[in-house]
Formats: sequence, C-alpha cells, structure tokens
Amino acid sequence: MGLLILIYILIYFAPLIVGWAFMGLQKKIKFVHNESGINNNGFIGYSWTYFFFGFFVPIFRGEIGIGVLHLLLSLVTFGIFQLIMPFLYNKQYSTRLLTNGWKLNDNEMLNNLAKTKLNLN
Repeated sequence: MGLLILIYILIYFAPLIVGWAFMGLQKKIKFVHNESGINNNGFIGYSWTYFFFGFFVPIFRGEIGIGVLHLLLSLVTFGIFQLIMPFLYNKQYSTRLLTNGWKLNDNEMLNNLAKTKLNLN
C-alpha cells in the first residue's frame, strides 16, 4: 500500500521533477521600466508557482486578461493546458515585460542568464 502511494505521488509530481531537471529552478530577475523607473520582477526557468496555482499566477502578477484566457484554455483542454504552461509561462511573462518597455536591471550574471534563456542578443 505504501509503495502504491509513493508511485501516485511520483506520477503527480512528474511534471515538476521533469521541469526542474530540464529547465532549472525558477530564478527571479529584476526589471525596471524605461519611462517610469518602477521596479518589477520577472522570472526564468520552470514555473513551480504555475504548476501549483495555475491560472491564478498571471492574475496575481497583474495580467488579468491572460489569467482569464488561461482559465478558459484549461477548461477547454480538460486541464492539459495546466500541465504544459509551467514550462512556458515564465519565459512568456518576461518576454511580455521586455516588449512593454521594461529592461533587465539585475546583476551581470543574472542579466546574462536571462538573455540566454529569453533568446536575446
């Protein structure tokens, strides 16, 4: 019985384990807005927050429209969307920040890591 429970736990957390193994842990990257000077955080790597909290993550980060879209896509795909998005969400969020007037504002090592992960020059 104990072995069966362990197998169920491993199956449930398999996307999390695979995400961490291939994409690394989620890292916080600082951004600053070009015009207003406001600071914000972006992220790179596997989004464990999206794995656990799903469409609420974009809502908490201020992207209400994206969160509603993710909710609808999760309902239409019967939850399959929720398994795929942790691999994609952090990169999409950070890319949206960069295209909306934000720039990287962290130490050189993290900025270079973010540029590599986000496919920037």
